[in-house]
Amino acid sequence: MTNVTVVIGAGSIGQAIARRVSAGRHVLLADLRPANAEAAARVLGEAGFEVTTATVDVSSRASVEALVETAVGLGDLSGVIHAAGVSPSQASPATILSVDLYGTALVLEAFGDVIAAGGSGIVIASMSGHRLPSLTPEQDQALATTPTDELLALPMLQPDRVTDALHAYQIAKRGNALRVMAQAVRWGRRGARVNTISPGIIVTPLARDELSGPRGAGYRRMLEASAAGRAGTPDEVGALGAFLMGPEGAFITGSDFLMDGGVTAAYWYGEPA
Repeated sequence: MTNVTVVIGAGSIGQAIARRVSAGRHVLLADLRPANAEAAARVLGEAGFEVTTATVDVSSRASVEALVETAVGLGDLSGVIHAAGVSPSQASPATILSVDLYGTALVLEAFGDVIAAGGSGIVIASMSGHRLPSLTPEQDQALATTPTDELLALPMLQPDRVTDALHAYQIAKRGNALRVMAQAVRWGRRGARVNTISPGIIVTPLARDELSGPRGAGYRRMLEASAAGRAGTPDEVGALGAFLMGPEGAFITGSDFLMDGGVTAAYWYGEPA
């Protein structure tokens, strides 16, 4: 039977991982914007991959479940790459929590029901989750294990507690890593694995929005203060994703991998400005 890789969010990072893990597989590319999925499908198709496209809104249970149905109709679900999301410069706090936090929980739940034995998944989080101060154990537990459809009702996520987009993004990305750790237990019962990658500033259209937005100067200062002194590339994230999804990463699940060129290290422990 055909093995299937599902890529949710047809941007540069999702494509970079998919190219490395999907040889001989059918790739199902899903995005909120059909034009994005079609453009990515053309690139992958010209590189020799068999590709189908779909439209998905990860903040909608019906939409995600329809994508699952499409995926299992194509073959055995061997890989899930969840790279969809919105940034602080693109959306309101409520939208960020709905897409980045609830949407990720929904994807993990729905695809965790059908992932094949030996399958693996990657969720793209962000270094922003590592810039949030420590939460209480009770808050960590709530973000990790609250039933998906009750998640946005948590007191810690209400508008009077999350008042700006950056704070919403940090909580969502911290929640992604916690959720993946909890879901790794459930995926493991099916013989599958799932991990999180938390990239720093990677050269993508989303990063360009941030660099040209109101936080652009701060992002440039972050890069200057980091050990690498530069932004990363989607191919570098793709290399880590391939390792984690492939046989070399077979002993790794429920883990979060920060790859930001040292930005977070400088944020917490760098020299004072």
